[in-house]
Amino acid sequence: MSDTVTAEDLRSALLADHRDAAPMMRWWWFGPAVERGELDRELTAMAEAGLGGVEVAFVYPLEQATTTFGSPDLLADLRWTAERARDLGLRFDVTLGSGWSYGGPHVTPAHAARGLRWDRREIGQGPHALRVAAGFPGDVLVAAHLAPGSAQEPVADAVPLTVTAAADGWRVDVPDGAGTRHVLLAWSRPTGQQVKRAAAGAEGPVLDHYSADATRAHLAAVADPILDAVPAELIDSVFCDSLEVYHADWTPDLPEEFERRRGYPLLPELPLLLQRGGGEAHRFRADYHRTLVELYEERFVAVVRAWAAERGVRFRLQGYGTPPATLSSYRHADSFEGEGWGWTELTATRWASSAAHHYGRDVVSAEAWTWVRSPSFRATPLDLLAEAHEHLLNGVTLLIGHGWPYSPQDAPGLGWFFYAAGCLDDRNPWWPTMPELVRRLTRLSWLLRQGEGVADVAVHVPTQDLLADAAAGIGGSLDCWREANLAIGADVLGPVRRAGLDYRLLDDDVVEHVAPAPPAVVLVPGARTLPPATRAWLEDAARAGSTVLTIDAAVAPAGSRAVTTAQLPAALREAVEAPFATDAEIGSVHRRVGGLDVRFLANTAAVPSRVTARTEGPWQRWDPATGEVTHTGTGPADVELEAYQATVLVSGRDVDTTPVAPEPAEALPLEAGWQVAFPDAPAAPVTLPHRWEDEPGRSGFSGGATYTVAVTLPATRRAVLDLGPATSLADGPSPQRGMVGPSFRAAVRAPVGEVAQVRVNGVDCGAVIAPPYRVDVSDAVREGENVVDVTVHNTAANALAHDTEIAALVERTEARYGRRFVMQELDRALEGVSSGLLTVPTLLLERR
Repeated sequence: MSDTVTAEDLRSALLADHRDAAPMMRWWWFGPAVERGELDRELTAMAEAGLGGVEVAFVYPLEQATTTFGSPDLLADLRWTAERARDLGLRFDVTLGSGWSYGGPHVTPAHAARGLRWDRREIGQGPHALRVAAGFPGDVLVAAHLAPGSAQEPVADAVPLTVTAAADGWRVDVPDGAGTRHVLLAWSRPTGQQVKRAAAGAEGPVLDHYSADATRAHLAAVADPILDAVPAELIDSVFCDSLEVYHADWTPDLPEEFERRRGYPLLPELPLLLQRGGGEAHRFRADYHRTLVELYEERFVAVVRAWAAERGVRFRLQGYGTPPATLSSYRHADSFEGEGWGWTELTATRWASSAAHHYGRDVVSAEAWTWVRSPSFRATPLDLLAEAHEHLLNGVTLLIGHGWPYSPQDAPGLGWFFYAAGCLDDRNPWWPTMPELVRRLTRLSWLLRQGEGVADVAVHVPTQDLLADAAAGIGGSLDCWREANLAIGADVLGPVRRAGLDYRLLDDDVVEHVAPAPPAVVLVPGARTLPPATRAWLEDAARAGSTVLTIDAAVAPAGSRAVTTAQLPAALREAVEAPFATDAEIGSVHRRVGGLDVRFLANTAAVPSRVTARTEGPWQRWDPATGEVTHTGTGPADVELEAYQATVLVSGRDVDTTPVAPEPAEALPLEAGWQVAFPDAPAAPVTLPHRWEDEPGRSGFSGGATYTVAVTLPATRRAVLDLGPATSLADGPSPQRGMVGPSFRAAVRAPVGEVAQVRVNGVDCGAVIAPPYRVDVSDAVREGENVVDVTVHNTAANALAHDTEIAALVERTEARYGRRFVMQELDRALEGVSSGLLTVPTLLLERR
């Protein structure tokens, strides 16, 4: 938008249709077993809810597959679906494979993922000519070394041994020697990893992501047929899910590539991978894994992107995991995606959004709602909204819901659903309120793409140290993001966020490739080494006026100041004027749109939170639910937000500060005279609060029921129906538990279980899905008698708890296809569930 944009211009634009910013859904196709009538029904439901598009993911069968992955029939259905999505105005993305990671029956042993494995054997005195045979099909002995001492001791002073190929394996010559010694055998071994959650016909090994030949073979076998069947003009992006190629740290030509890139031979130094500490071992481990990073970037990401460009589509990537992908590795893809919520933690979402900023990608997406409110069908719109806010706080501007399971209408019980995610489709009783949720998130996603992002803090990612620490032999992980998360914790990022500041991650490659302008503050947490280019950038930043703070670090660039994590909050406030006068559980994202400062603020806590925000000039607050101005003022803005509530704060020289009428103060509790009507029963008197699970025969009911009351009112100017406050159940989101991982839940009990649609005198007044649970009914009330209807919808958890079909379905598919998944925590379906109208509503009135 232009530099002359006004607050009213921006708010008017906010209320327009922005389907390109609307959340998409990962659409699981089980089997393959799809039927066009059902595909059309599900696409239509998504479009009518306002969703922006689909990402097709081919996964394991749930009943007998009707075809195989990649078959002409499946590709024809895929094209038909893409055409229908276009007709409905939906974006269409497709995954270049089935399950994850890329692989399948076309992956030959030469193209399969490999890892370096060690065998340590003690050996006696004297010379030896060892005969060594492969212990597993595909094993290749790449090097042998001799080290003094026991095989139980740390490796030190290892020397190379001569290895000669023999008819039955290899011969390893050990020279004469005394004392305890041990031989180290370094094997290149196929990882054996098979594609996870594969569709029928897609089973097979995961490919070697360090091999361009393996990548091209996969594209020829899987991706080309998809693009041959579905024209590029129907596809927005092709997609690669998170990198989960376990234990993959070898490729056959690694020794040659290492020496060409690093300037010294690899094999004589291999035992350094087993040594802890600094010095030569640190340098070699970093060099080793840096070489793997480069091979992954050049031979996988860049190859897929080049193929996508030739085919006329974009390549969207979740670039974290194994192979080791640095933050800057993203630059080889077209679109960057992360996952994971946590506004004070270093999430993969922040990994992606930081890269997107540095490398000029305006739209950054996140896989949202993975594992939300375990088990399936437990998620509520409030869970989805609250988790989405945390993604937005991490720089995301496009949400990819995880997800929507294809399910035939005649499937028994609740039908088909994915083992590890919220089932976010129109089987949920709360689905009538999905358009309200989508509208809010679409507006916010669009708004956070406008103008320029403002981040006063940069946080250095110590890439060199992470790559050195990635050695599997000393307990490290090949996942650079995960290692960074361990190195840069919430004790560093929490003080930044709670002061209202935002940050971007900055790795060593960003410094070399982009050389970003230094922000007000640069944090260097825990670094032990700095490449020359990074050190020079940090010292230049200090000379330019940035405050460079090293935190528990072993390095000290010129002009920097060392602080502890305990000293960090005070040091931050000394270095930069924090937007918040006091710390809060309210996160902030700052955009500058023309002459306006636009801040998205979200309460991440299960209780109301308050903060005083400093502003430049007069300000307005906007409600993302309605787009309406709710508060105006000049000077600091006192912002109080309900649990998980969000707001938009806009300030600037010409912002209109006309006062907004306060909420009506006269309270009229609606305590008596209520009736409730269920679909299978006529209206009957009821006393509030009313919990369905307490009613005989209702514990398994999932659906909607309408509560009705008649009330006589005076002539009123304004009227607001207040359904009551949310009650905190915990201090924050649920902890990790077992296999579920980070399952997000909003830790409150709502006054309705779970959403409500309000009508007064037959007029639809709106829906409530999140705090504050209030609806303006001013346009519907009249003097005299009024009829208030509150239709409450719960989740499908009640039906899930009584569904006897899912166990039989899992048993059948496992008998046919083997175990490809394990359903998550179905025994917890009813844990803590309360459905119904759980408080006494109140009418807030302003008389004429």
